Amino acid sequence: MTTTVSNDRSTLLPAVREFLSSPRKLLIDGEWVDAQDGRTFATVDPATEEELVQVAQGSAADVDRAVAAARAAFESGPWARMTPRERSHLLWRIGDLIEAHAEELAQLEALDNGKRVEAARDGDVATAAELFRYFAGWATKMEGTTIPMSVPGRDFHAYTRREPIGVVAGIVPWNFPLLMAAFKIVPAITAGNTVVLKPAEQTPLTALRLGELLLEAGVPAGVVNVVPGYGDTGAALVDHPGVDKVAFTGSTEVGKKIAAAASGNLKKVSLELGGKAPNIIFADADLDAAVAGAVLGGYFNEGQCCVNGSRLYVQRAVFDQVIEGVAAAARAIRPGSGFDAASDMGPLVSQEQHEKVLGYIQGAVADGAVLSAGSGDRLGDRGYFVQPTLITSVTEDMAVQTDEIFGPVVTAIPFDTEDEVVAAANNTVYGLAAGVWSQDIGTAHRVGSRLRAGTVWLNTWHADDVTLPRGGFKQSGWGRELGSFGLDDYTELKTVIAELR
Repeated sequence: MTTTVSNDRSTLLPAVREFLSSPRKLLIDGEWVDAQDGRTFATVDPATEEELVQVAQGSAADVDRAVAAARAAFESGPWARMTPRERSHLLWRIGDLIEAHAEELAQLEALDNGKRVEAARDGDVATAAELFRYFAGWATKMEGTTIPMSVPGRDFHAYTRREPIGVVAGIVPWNFPLLMAAFKIVPAITAGNTVVLKPAEQTPLTALRLGELLLEAGVPAGVVNVVPGYGDTGAALVDHPGVDKVAFTGSTEVGKKIAAAASGNLKKVSLELGGKAPNIIFADADLDAAVAGAVLGGYFNEGQCCVNGSRLYVQRAVFDQVIEGVAAAARAIRPGSGFDAASDMGPLVSQEQHEKVLGYIQGAVADGAVLSAGSGDRLGDRGYFVQPTLITSVTEDMAVQTDEIFGPVVTAIPFDTEDEVVAAANNTVYGLAAGVWSQDIGTAHRVGSRLRAGTVWLNTWHADDVTLPRGGFKQSGWGRELGSFGLDDYTELKTVIAELR
């Protein structure tokens, strides 16, 4: 298997070439500024391992500036006086701007993250635009309730209000850079909060371009600030006494550190963390659909997706048939540059991630597992490519079975009974997603109800919509994002009681 990699940027839009032609700065209080200490870092194309552009590296001092700007915007100025209807119109304008610049954003995402341009445009960018439009409708619908009180001899009028929390720190991962930035920014500003966003150091470019579009749409200065940097930048945000809430998507390990650090001023925390989703195929399933679903669920987004079905459980009677189908499909996937129309899968995001994923595969083989697809070796001599991998002869205690790998790696284990597979599926610290394939609707719903996960797919995988809540059980996180539920974690519930005399 070979890859197609090119550093020819002749197909890039002029706007993309212009964006990459000079170092990118921090967005603080509506202005593009250098880091206070002048530091920068390189962001790299994972398909070619070549530098794309230098980016300002935020420090604690820059976080101070950004938080101060967000606080001022929240408490005074045009944002504090903007009506819900005005926020609604603003959100819709942003969605239109994202759509108008869809190809540009998709190319930046493909360069910075490695994913295919088509996947970025039709998936990430399109969904980001839809998020702004969907939440535009909620800006005018954040309602309270009236509650009757029962106090003998006295009359009261009691009601509740939903109010913004204040300054929100959004810390996002590298697997869906633009979309995850939208996940944090959209509900926060819909509710009237202000934001300091820290994009992942591997993929800061679309967050910075989004910052430009927000200003173009008319978002007031200080309402959204973008401060790229490394872990110390995120830590400074989490520790900052001027931050009222942290919204984080990333690993469970980092999520635990954020939860502990947030105790300093008891800031609110919402977390979407790791996953190790079980994908269960019963013998009576539509096997063609189940195999296709297992391939999509396992290898989507280069395997770098927290809800991917990386643990495949197949009923013994059809195990060999399913494994043969998944393995054949995995071998047919063509890794290559995100700009190559013939490729089906891009590279992993970074050298660190590349080494980590290959290490897991090689460790599994050393422990006695069998590669039914994939080689466990580096693919090509340039770029962070990994062959889609299917591993059999796996035991439940192997690291490849227990740990979130975040690469195109699927393990497969046979099972006999429903109780057996439910116990195995739930035997994990994670609980983000799960899936069941069966043509018996009773089996599908019964098993689905027994799985400890925030999202359960029945006879499908990765079906989604911005109207649906997402989040996890157990160590997969706190809170829910998107849908009407997505505003709850960005508001305070106030009770107001007035005595009527």
